[in-house]
Amino acid sequence: MSEPLMPMIEIGQMIAEMGADSVYQCMQCGLCSGLCPWPKVDGPLNTRKLIRMGQMGLEGYESEDFLYACTTCSLCQNNCPRGVKIIDVIRLMRAIIAETGAIPGSLRPILGSVHSNGNPWSEDREKRSAWQAGLDVPVFDGSQEYFLFVCCTSCFDARSQKIAKTIVEVLNKAGVSYGVIGNEESCCGESIRKMGGEEQFMALAEKNINLWSEKGVKKIIVTSPHCLTTFKVDYPEMGAELEEVVHIGPFLKGLIDEGKLSIKGGSGQKIAYHDPCYLGRHNDIFDAPREVIGAVGGELTELAQKGKFSLCCGGGGGRLWMETVPEQRFSDTRVRQAVEAGAEVLATACPYCISLLEDSVKTTGHDDKLEIKDLSELVAGDL
Repeated sequence: MSEPLMPMIEIGQMIAEMGADSVYQCMQCGLCSGLCPWPKVDGPLNTRKLIRMGQMGLEGYESEDFLYACTTCSLCQNNCPRGVKIIDVIRLMRAIIAETGAIPGSLRPILGSVHSNGNPWSEDREKRSAWQAGLDVPVFDGSQEYFLFVCCTSCFDARSQKIAKTIVEVLNKAGVSYGVIGNEESCCGESIRKMGGEEQFMALAEKNINLWSEKGVKKIIVTSPHCLTTFKVDYPEMGAELEEVVHIGPFLKGLIDEGKLSIKGGSGQKIAYHDPCYLGRHNDIFDAPREVIGAVGGELTELAQKGKFSLCCGGGGGRLWMETVPEQRFSDTRVRQAVEAGAEVLATACPYCISLLEDSVKTTGHDDKLEIKDLSELVAGDL
């Protein structure tokens, strides 16, 4: 049974004190709601109303569909004229709701799995390294330059495992000094925190930071932009001492520029690029992925919504594990945009995006016209 919420004024003060004091800078201009993709599909979210609810101490909170609709894509936050940290406000409202036990039922098993297994996929921790079978994957012992952190999705999801394997093959061909730690690793915690599991995130971060310190980790290559954001922004605030955190997309571009990968440049395919929210808007990485597409000889076909105004796939903020009715799936719209643009391949650089776009290309009946590929798969196919 969920606990009753504390008085509204106390909740409003708590949201501000927990780090989202910019909530009171909101002047209710409504630009956030105008930019948000949800109203365009008649969805449950009105961002302006949600922020007002935060100012008023969750007054009017009735539905988890409303609070947990946000994908934290940052389109609203990046364009807010008053600099309101909208994602932090929403995250902390969810944290307060989670404290009462009112977290959505579909997310409870996810939080439970991370607590028990160190991953959100309800898989045993001992299976985290199963994707490495048959591959030459070095174990990180402190002597290598980079620690390769493979996202939980790429460790356990069958489609995404192919990406992890491809990345290993490419790194090996390029002679990169790297290693993985394996089953001792735990989820980065990014999605858990966005779901409202604040304490659980802190515990995960502390465990990972201590592990890295023990192993001598200084530089990290990540396969997911969600991990990138967490390790670059959140972990240092908790004491992580890292020299470099780099996403595999820009890292591949660097390997190509340095001549460590012999690219043929003979793709010739029309390739559309989907900007992942957490690589683009959250980390300002837009050019490197497109340059990789150019390096493999692909004909870049830009989508209707691109770059800083790219359409979210719909998987952030915990939404990857929540049901969305077909007519409201952003990834379905994205697939249609790619087909309309004449693309043969829709490339991206995020495990969440890959998962949802793969599903949408099938459910929309375009799997015979459009391939979904990770940037690493484009590079591997052109070596």
